[in-house]
Amino acid sequence: MPIFSKTLALNHSAQAVYDFHSRPGAFARLTPPWQAVKVLQQSGEFANRRVVMDLAMGLGSVRWVAQHRDAIPARQFVDEQVQGPFAQWRHSHLFIAEPADVPGCQLTDSIEWQLPGGGLGRWLAGGHVEALLKRTFAFRHRRTRVDLDRHAAFAAQKRLRVAISGASGLVGTALTAYLETAGHTVQRLVRRVGAGPEEIQWNPDAGTVDLTALEGVDAIVHLAGENVGARWTAARREAVLRSRVQGTATLANAICRLPRRPSVFVSASAVGLYGDTGDAEVDETSPKGTGFLAEVCRAWEQAAEPARTAGVRVVHPRIGVVLTAGGGALAKLLPPFRLGAGGPIGAGTQGFPWVALDDVLAALELALHDDRLDGPVNLVAPQLLTQRAFAATLGAVLRRPALLPMPAPVIRALFGDMGREVLLAGQRVGPRRLQELGFRFEFEQLADLLSFELGRPGPVRAALGDGMAGRS
Repeated sequence: MPIFSKTLALNHSAQAVYDFHSRPGAFARLTPPWQAVKVLQQSGEFANRRVVMDLAMGLGSVRWVAQHRDAIPARQFVDEQVQGPFAQWRHSHLFIAEPADVPGCQLTDSIEWQLPGGGLGRWLAGGHVEALLKRTFAFRHRRTRVDLDRHAAFAAQKRLRVAISGASGLVGTALTAYLETAGHTVQRLVRRVGAGPEEIQWNPDAGTVDLTALEGVDAIVHLAGENVGARWTAARREAVLRSRVQGTATLANAICRLPRRPSVFVSASAVGLYGDTGDAEVDETSPKGTGFLAEVCRAWEQAAEPARTAGVRVVHPRIGVVLTAGGGALAKLLPPFRLGAGGPIGAGTQGFPWVALDDVLAALELALHDDRLDGPVNLVAPQLLTQRAFAATLGAVLRRPALLPMPAPVIRALFGDMGREVLLAGQRVGPRRLQELGFRFEFEQLADLLSFELGRPGPVRAALGDGMAGRS
């Protein structure tokens, strides 16, 4: 029977690494974004948890049922396939403590697997399975190390009860899992009646929130807002502005009415606040720009003022283009780029203020814990790129040409003002505030991020030419 094994040395105790794996968000954190997995049900305590999921394969999906067994805290646990595509699958997680005088432990993932059809199945698909396991565990081990290192920076601080709006969105879903693996309790703000203590009902349109359920939260992270990525009709403009301003005002006013207020209100904003910056680089000290998005961001941030007036620390993460293969802009661009039909948008000279999703999560974790972080903070990578440089790098990682531009007149015809402000305009934004606080980006270079997110390791040589600008 084939056995795959990979070991990772960590500067954390075996108990801490076991705890990370046993917490609710671990499965989501350790599933690579290129693997389309939908969890249908989880039942039982961790030691004997049963997980039912659908795994995308080809044009369809296959049901996978896994059962946890043989759990020994700080030592091991096993998950075994009960139903699924393998004839046999047994994944052992081993946590091996270093000697008492040496900090840390070793994590070993060992998988015994067998395909249906015996030798024929192995001959037909064994190489593919082995390659997939190598990609998967390269991803898992890097994310495990980085998440544990980042959580350890705040391990001495109290575990928080955090309420999150927009928890079903791209950033909110990932943030929920990330905070859960750190041992925090997350409560999601939902518009329906809460299904349990992990949910808090609110109605931003009516300006209401369940104050009883909100009472006692240590922090609120507000990420909800209408999607801007559609043609801006008058109704769409109104919905974009209203969703951000009313949602923020609802939470800010609720904070003022709480007998015990949270210590921090993290209320999202966006780099669109700077407008089209052209060739100029901006940071948090720069003036606000012009245009619809700049006006939305200005009103969005202003709506949080009641919380600040009430003495609560308010942080405005001005978020750039969040990149992950699991959704958002990158996921939408992957199909044409994989077909060799990708390329720059318009002239391609506009600034492209990108940021890795994992770095966004770590910056938000910093905002929850560090009292020095107050007011606006740009959540963008330190590497300044143009849109043309982004397209060239994505093509290089995928080993595809990226030479087919989408002309500006087509963008304007298809998307109107949204295309002009979001796609053809750009910002060259620096993360000055984060750098002043010593924040360490895991992904400073776009090629490194794309290789990680797409499971495509190896050197990348992109012909960026004059499409790259500035700092790295």
